Amino acid sequence: MKVFFNELLFTLMLSSMVTLVYGIRWHMKPNTEKCLKEELRQNVLVKGEYEVAPVEGQKIDYIVRDSKNHILSQKEDITTGKFTFSVENYDMFEICFISKVTGNHRGFVQEVYLDIKTGVEAKNYEGIAEASKLKPLELDLKRLEDMSQSIVLDFEDMKKRADEMRNTNESTNKRVFYFGMLSMICLIGFATWQIFYLKRYFKAKRLIE
Repeated sequence: MKVFFNELLFTLMLSSMVTLVYGIRWHMKPNTEKCLKEELRQNVLVKGEYEVAPVEGQKIDYIVRDSKNHILSQKEDITTGKFTFSVENYDMFEICFISKVTGNHRGFVQEVYLDIKTGVEAKNYEGIAEASKLKPLELDLKRLEDMSQSIVLDFEDMKKRADEMRNTNESTNKRVFYFGMLSMICLIGFATWQIFYLKRYFKAKRLIE
């Protein structure tokens, strides 16, 4: 039993490191744009909640896009609300907030709050418990199972990135080595040609025998 609780504690500690949950608040100047970017692996659920302080005569829109400029979520003139989308492939995603002042109104700074949850934290476990009629302990075990799976997938993703980076470094080192060798051969060949050319030139001018 002690071993089980130690593993449980270790799993919870790891899950706190690999699960993305953050809420940020900032002040947005009129007629400006602020974007937040995040890399996400495939098959990840993303949920966001936003709140904008209303200001007369100006509005804020938001848009969520991937690296190929595909729109995943979008809404104009927001105040409070939520958005949800699922990531199909590993990619870089960004959410942008755009401030616009309408008419001849004077622009003011607006306060914006954004709370984003991904992965396990984005799942509605209360709904899962009701649909599957799970007991509280079974629900906790389900959550731990999802956390463990998320940790394994994150470690696999990190290992894949490390392998790709190592392969890139090895390929770059080989290219630099061959380029250095080629440059050295070219310099030696050019220096040899220059010596023979100057020698013939000086002989032609009878400066040397």
